[in-house]
Amino acid sequence: MNQFPYDAVIFDLDGTLFDAEDGIVSSVVSAMEELELPIPEDADLRLVVGPPLLDSFRNLLRIPEDRLDEAVESYKRHFAEEGMYRYQVYPHIRSILRMLREGGVHVGLATSKDRNIANRVMDYFGLSHYFDAIVGENVDSVKLGKPELIRRALPEKYRCAAMVGDRCFDVNGAKGAGIESVGVSYGCGSEEELQDAGADHIVPDTESLRALLCPGAEIPRGFFLSMEGLDGSGKTTQMDRLEKKLHQLGFSVVRTREPGGCHISEDIRNIILDTENMEMSPITEALLYAASRAQHVHQRIRPAVEEGRVVLCDRFVDSSVAYQGGGRQLGVETIQQINAPAVADMMPDATLYLSIDHKTAIRRRLNASVPDRLEMEDMEFFERTQKAYERLIKENRKRFISVDAERDIDSIAADVLSAVLSRLEPDAQWEA
Repeated sequence: MNQFPYDAVIFDLDGTLFDAEDGIVSSVVSAMEELELPIPEDADLRLVVGPPLLDSFRNLLRIPEDRLDEAVESYKRHFAEEGMYRYQVYPHIRSILRMLREGGVHVGLATSKDRNIANRVMDYFGLSHYFDAIVGENVDSVKLGKPELIRRALPEKYRCAAMVGDRCFDVNGAKGAGIESVGVSYGCGSEEELQDAGADHIVPDTESLRALLCPGAEIPRGFFLSMEGLDGSGKTTQMDRLEKKLHQLGFSVVRTREPGGCHISEDIRNIILDTENMEMSPITEALLYAASRAQHVHQRIRPAVEEGRVVLCDRFVDSSVAYQGGGRQLGVETIQQINAPAVADMMPDATLYLSIDHKTAIRRRLNASVPDRLEMEDMEFFERTQKAYERLIKENRKRFISVDAERDIDSIAADVLSAVLSRLEPDAQWEA
């Protein structure tokens, strides 16, 4: 077990775990517009993030007392329908939470949000399973105050505890609860605000927070995900969507492709796909793919995984097995032998296969762009390639995730995300 400085760490939510400004401010504006209430010209809406909502509406937005409850309810509705989906988990937060949990540290959440809303946010972003306690204001609107929220999030016994937050309310709450405070200036509160409140520690970014809370701990290994499919299966579109969503959920993502992914490998890619090189022999092609892959693994993929990042790779060695082993008829074993030193035991943790009939893929491809050297092959080539993929999936059922790619883009994206999250965070309960 790691010897961390604290055996209990309590986190604030908005501005600490999440970049919440856009989601909260947009919900406030929507509520004010719905109720036809004016926003004071001198109101800095950014200051809404942090204090209890009722206090912000009363003191910052100067909403009349007889309309406060109405404004709060309108805000909550807009937040639940749209605002929370604009949140973004700060970088490194997931790794911090994982390191704390693996180190035996009690992890809690103390937020001024309604506890039902807080639970929804944590479930939607797949963070709930990292926490021993999630505490928010009572549903019956009884105001507990930050010190009491923190006390309820703490374990019965602890050696040394800290509250992590971005505003003076968090620092003052920690003092009231009798524990240390860690102010984070990357949120909505300034370093000056945290200093004036008397924070015991102030960190400027999540990397510094990780160093403070988890000194000397090894960063958890990352995840290597490849995406496969025939040209025309929609890989680029789905990679775009997946990358954007994983960033929002707080995963550190490295997107790359094969052949390519780094300077040397991109040069080789240009040779392979150049239509001026139609005389290239199948074995030369296979060797060039392997050479590109060797550099890619060495320079890009392995370092990123060792840094704890999620690698999204458009094609990997399975493409060589399918296209050169099957399509070019060089044989699976030949391709695997050629690529063994290139892969160097760096196989994907999971592989997404976008399943589509080769005839449909060809039609899509011809309508979309000018074909490269491989895309100019005949129907029989792609039929052999598809069959090779099908054999790979059958032989590697635990690694492969097959998704029907002959549907609408949104349905495919939903299935892709669900499948990937189940591999990345198998313990998480994701809200639909």
